[in-house]
Amino acid sequence: MRVVFDLDGTLVDSRADIVSATNFALAAAGRPPLPDRVVTGYIGDGARSLMARAAGLPEHDPAVEPFLRSFLDHYSDHATERTLPLPGAVAVLETLRQTVPLALCTNKPRRTTLRVLSALGLRGYFSALVCGDDLPERKPHPAPLLAIGERLRCSVHAMVMVGDGPQDVECAQRAGARSVGVVGNIAPRSALEQAGPDALIGSLAELLPLLYRWGQATKR
Repeated sequence: MRVVFDLDGTLVDSRADIVSATNFALAAAGRPPLPDRVVTGYIGDGARSLMARAAGLPEHDPAVEPFLRSFLDHYSDHATERTLPLPGAVAVLETLRQTVPLALCTNKPRRTTLRVLSALGLRGYFSALVCGDDLPERKPHPAPLLAIGERLRCSVHAMVMVGDGPQDVECAQRAGARSVGVVGNIAPRSALEQAGPDALIGSLAELLPLLYRWGQATKR
């Protein structure tokens, strides 16, 4: 078994820093700020999607570029001011890495991903890492998870994707991996349930016993 984690909303609470950077980019363009809950609802599909939604523009509109650059520059410098690991995240990673390889699959840009992981002391837990700007496609496309399988030299069928959003579940389904939906602080539970993960847990504290049961089942 190989366990692959999403980052935002699954392992870390990054909402405050993302909201701050989003509203900074809007203000730089003369736009009014958006409420926290609105910005949080735009998180999950990568920085470009986030800023396109916040600016009310189509994702591939060239007009998104200045918003995106402003967001990335600001967020890169302020990505860890209020971002913290979610309860139980470090304990789960510490326990799992003793027995199985771990990986991270996130739609977050690489430079901010590395800053967050380094600042929170999480980088060393992962044997493979695929970020939102590493490949042409992002979750829910299966390519990021397939790339992790190649880097870990394992079949995707031996992988479990753990995430709080429907993007994570769909990515796993399309790649042929199992998925665990964990109720986090970004995607609504209803969207996660509708995506149809193989298992749905209320917190990371429930992950270890679930993976143990799955591991025991495969030995029979």
